[in-house]
Amino acid sequence: MEDTDQMEANSFSDLLGPDVVPIKKSDSLRHSKKRTITPGKLIRRESAVATKRASNPSFDLESAITFVEPNDYLDFKKPGIQHGVYKNLRQGKYEIQSRLDLHRHTVEQARNALWQFLRDCEVHNVRCALVTHGKGEGRLQPAKLKSCVNHWLRQFNSVLAFHTAQRRDGGMGATYVLLKKSETEKLKTAEKLSKK
Repeated sequence: MEDTDQMEANSFSDLLGPDVVPIKKSDSLRHSKKRTITPGKLIRRESAVATKRASNPSFDLESAITFVEPNDYLDFKKPGIQHGVYKNLRQGKYEIQSRLDLHRHTVEQARNALWQFLRDCEVHNVRCALVTHGKGEGRLQPAKLKSCVNHWLRQFNSVLAFHTAQRRDGGMGATYVLLKKSETEKLKTAEKLSKK
């Protein structure tokens, strides 16, 4: 044992020089402090992820997406949306103020186009929009863009509801999107109601 220690010491001093001395071995063990995730850390971590997702929609292009069939209906509404409002959207009774066609887009291009489109709709106070994504029938991955749109629309705060369009507006290959009113529009509506 002593010979082994002597050999280690010799090779150590050979490598680093005679002025550098190895640290003596100790019988004690070092225990690293176990990291605990406090509720505060967890909240801050979740908040950071949410902020990153809100500012950059490049998250989860396809990995978290539940794929739908080409002839499946898309439908979603946030809690608090009145039944009558959602029914009118489903039946295509709202004026379509803006349209986006995603045909011939890659998944990446479609995501970027949808993101920009919804931002533009917010800026221009669009309340009802139509997104045409196609059904993707006969493709290697059927309804790929349709599935992506179904997944992505749920992630936008400004989207209150969406539903597969009526046949005249594209049917199973298109989706009506209902967007939040801007603060300016909310004030205008409140003023009109107060005058009645």
